[in-house]
Amino acid sequence: CSNKRVKDSEICVPIVYGSMSFWLGKKATESQSHKWTVYVRGATNEDLGVVIKCVVFQLHSSFSNPVRVVESPPFEVSECGWGEFEIVISLFFRSDVCDKQLDLYHHLKLYSGDESIPQSTKKPMVVEYYNEIVFPDPSKDFFSRVHNHPATIVPRLPGALNLPLVALEDVLEKKKGDTKDHPLSQWFFNFSEADELLALAAARQQV
Repeated sequence: CSNKRVKDSEICVPIVYGSMSFWLGKKATESQSHKWTVYVRGATNEDLGVVIKCVVFQLHSSFSNPVRVVESPPFEVSECGWGEFEIVISLFFRSDVCDKQLDLYHHLKLYSGDESIPQSTKKPMVVEYYNEIVFPDPSKDFFSRVHNHPATIVPRLPGALNLPLVALEDVLEKKKGDTKDHPLSQWFFNFSEADELLALAAARQQV
């Protein structure tokens, strides 16, 4: 990373990672019973390409080409199958962000586990997790590139900080990889800080 850094500051990138699976119905074959998608998305469906260079998904070894490299958003892999297994999701960041990868572990879930709940072809099984990636003392270039980008949480600019100019084409492509119009977006969970605070308040009241 660049040696020029914004000291005593940090950039937060809220992400959601998980999977969504659809049962293909009684006419589906035993080995192709579900269609599923595993993904990493912005918590508010914003374009993560401003921070993430590529995502590597390591599927079960029984799949053809089990290591899938996705170099542009949306960062996702879709497949068909019948079994549940752990997927390693490796995030690789842009050169001015961080030179270390971040590995996430996600268990693909196809079945509810409750036999009293019948499978449906209309409503998917959704498993998502919210996380925040924090970059302390970010490089000046990184800070400049994302300080107005909705996928990141950036503190107020230090008064003495002079940011380099961002190329116009970079600004115009900010929304290129968002997932707001994604075909699965109606099933995405809404991770809201307000909802978390309400849940905490309700729990405290019950206690």
